Amino acid sequence: MEFEKVRAIIMEELHLKEEDITLDTNLSEDLGVDSLDLYQVILNIQDEFDVEFPDEIFENDSVKTVRDCVEALKTELAKKA
Repeated sequence: MEFEKVRAIIMEELHLKEEDITLDTNLSEDLGVDSLDLYQVILNIQDEFDVEFPDEIFENDSVKTVRDCVEALKTELAKKA
């Protein structure tokens, strides 16, 4: 469920096709995502799921793949449960 929604957010934000995005897709290398794109994707994920990621998610390059986004999201959702 989380992957599908995260993929939809990335597709909409970056104007990509579903087949371009898998869990192992590297955001910068495969999709050309820069820091501003990543920031916008993360903001959209936060809005969609009503969570807030820690600032470190942007600072230490911890989000490289779509899987990283999904795992970070799962961590934040677990905190809310």
